[in-house]
Amino acid sequence: MRTLNLGILAHVDAGKTSLTERLLFAAGVIDEVGSVDDGNTQTDSLALERQRGITIKSAVVSFAVDDITVNLIDTPGHPDFIAEVERALSVLDGAVLVISAVEGVQAQTRVLMRTLQRLGIPTLIFVNKLDRAGAQYCSLLTSIADRLSAAVIPMGSTDGLGTPGAAFTPYGRDDAGFTFAMLNLLAERDDQMLATYVENEKALSYDVLRARLAEQTQQALVHPVYFGSAITGAGTDALIAGIRELLPAGQGDVEGPVDGSVFKVERGPAGEKIAFVRMFSGAIRTRDRLRFHGGKEAKVTSVSVFDNGSVLTRPEVVAGEIGKLWGLGEIRIGDKLGAAGEPTDAGVAGKPGNGGAGKGEGGDRIGAGESAYFAPPTLETVITPTRPSDKGNLQVALSQLAEQDPLINLRQDDIRQETFVSLYGEVQKEVIQTTLADDFGIDVTFRETTTICIERVDGVGAAVEFNKKDGNPFLATVGLRVEPAPVNSGVSFSLEVELGSMPYAFIKAVEETVYETLEQGIHGWQIPDATVVMTHSGYSARQSHAHAVFDKSMSSTAGDFRNLTPLVLMTALQQAGTTVYEPMHRFELEIPTDTVRAVLAALSRLRAIPQVPALGTETSVLEGEIPAAAVYELEQQLPALTRGEGVLESSFERHQPVTGPIPDRPRTDHDPLNRRDYLLHVLRRV
Repeated sequence: MRTLNLGILAHVDAGKTSLTERLLFAAGVIDEVGSVDDGNTQTDSLALERQRGITIKSAVVSFAVDDITVNLIDTPGHPDFIAEVERALSVLDGAVLVISAVEGVQAQTRVLMRTLQRLGIPTLIFVNKLDRAGAQYCSLLTSIADRLSAAVIPMGSTDGLGTPGAAFTPYGRDDAGFTFAMLNLLAERDDQMLATYVENEKALSYDVLRARLAEQTQQALVHPVYFGSAITGAGTDALIAGIRELLPAGQGDVEGPVDGSVFKVERGPAGEKIAFVRMFSGAIRTRDRLRFHGGKEAKVTSVSVFDNGSVLTRPEVVAGEIGKLWGLGEIRIGDKLGAAGEPTDAGVAGKPGNGGAGKGEGGDRIGAGESAYFAPPTLETVITPTRPSDKGNLQVALSQLAEQDPLINLRQDDIRQETFVSLYGEVQKEVIQTTLADDFGIDVTFRETTTICIERVDGVGAAVEFNKKDGNPFLATVGLRVEPAPVNSGVSFSLEVELGSMPYAFIKAVEETVYETLEQGIHGWQIPDATVVMTHSGYSARQSHAHAVFDKSMSSTAGDFRNLTPLVLMTALQQAGTTVYEPMHRFELEIPTDTVRAVLAALSRLRAIPQVPALGTETSVLEGEIPAAAVYELEQQLPALTRGEGVLESSFERHQPVTGPIPDRPRTDHDPLNRRDYLLHVLRRV
């Protein structure tokens, strides 16, 4: 059978999980459609998911459509859990983007569609809640095309819009208007097709147009739109037919080299790691030895495969399938298995395991070989165990949570014994708190959430410390030049010295320390993009006493280079200068027109940059940018400013230079001086 790995994506509350239930019911996998409100759906298995009625963790379930096995991945819709969506995107063949017929295109809808388009993932659009009062059709189609910048075509008509009996009727070969709409849409992206039509109108039959529609859909050029209701089942049969006809199901090369990608890691009942892998080629069998990041190697002890609503233990997982692997104790999200699983350390050419950054400038590292499609977290907080005796257990628990969600960054302050956790939002706090209490028996509290800034290098700076000169207490020569780098390019390290000028272990120590040092720049914030060049090197050769006893006082060690590199790099950074950038969110406010003036005044106080309002008779729309630090305050003020009628949507847009006082991040050194002076102070004490 052919296989299609299908993602269901949407803004929160658009009906993703309900649609998943309806598709499983239609495929005969379940006998009764579960309800999000009742907490009995197939894919929301966590207690907190059932309690809150939202998806927190992506879930996989399989069903068959004729000769196609569909591995359906239900992803979270709440923006606090966008990292779960990110990891699912790397394994998808196609997607269904769900939009509410009542609320229409929302903030997260736009973020998701931009990402799907950027990655070229074939996408169908399903407009849900057709039976709800206020459901739209024509106006929503226009909104989808305009606000999502998408080439769309409705695949049928609706009856009884906004009533319990609402229905969706697919267009067929007798619908001349649909045939003409297909022709217009497809010809805009196919010059040969247009020429054929000009020469002979009858050459492009309905069947030919449907075939071309499938081709352009699979190329992610056009996006067919279906309407329906996941609750009543209206339109879902047409959607299933569209999934079968228009999305690219395939059959991987089972005999080819092993090539798989790990997109999710979870812990089993006994604490064992379980890796979710999408197989692109070959097969992984029980007892196979696999290589992954850093040249690590482990033996697969068990394999399970998703099959028709169940997870079955099998001897192997093959190309096209999604499976679960046991035995890979050091596996990470983003690891490539098989032929692509050779050691991923990039040596002096780049940071080992440094994933790229997507739209979010200054993306965080998320795992070997994985790319970031969404913005990194812009908030962080200090997490503290209620019982001091739980400190050690909390570190272990947080480490396990972080390995399941690489965008949860942990930062440890060893002096103040504080742990910082990066977040997407306040709901994520509640999830972490509940998970720690339920799964680990650890009660925690959080400090007030603060914004995560970044630093960018302004110019070029260089510094050098010579071995045995100018009071340098380390037996090492290190010279570094630091330069600005393009946004999202990451940190690169290269050599102007000969690779053989000193032992490679010393060069590697400098490289690794450069990356570690740039985690905290002059003002304590991460420098995500920079070019660092090693310009000088030198060392003291190994010296031994009688009987070949190594003399550390006369011989260079890797520790000399690790201790000296931060001083040199911070001196170069001070010469180059850095600017602190704060995260900015793009916002959209839908408010009563008579409250526009008051809301604009509040936006001004919050340092927002609004665009010209789109004024309506009763309702108006304000769009613009606002500092991430002010979003929560705006949410708190909005009900009073708009009589409870205002609706705010926001998502990360970019970083911009801080215009007011520069916020210093609490650093691990907690020195009242800047980092360079602190490092000098340390050197003087050595």
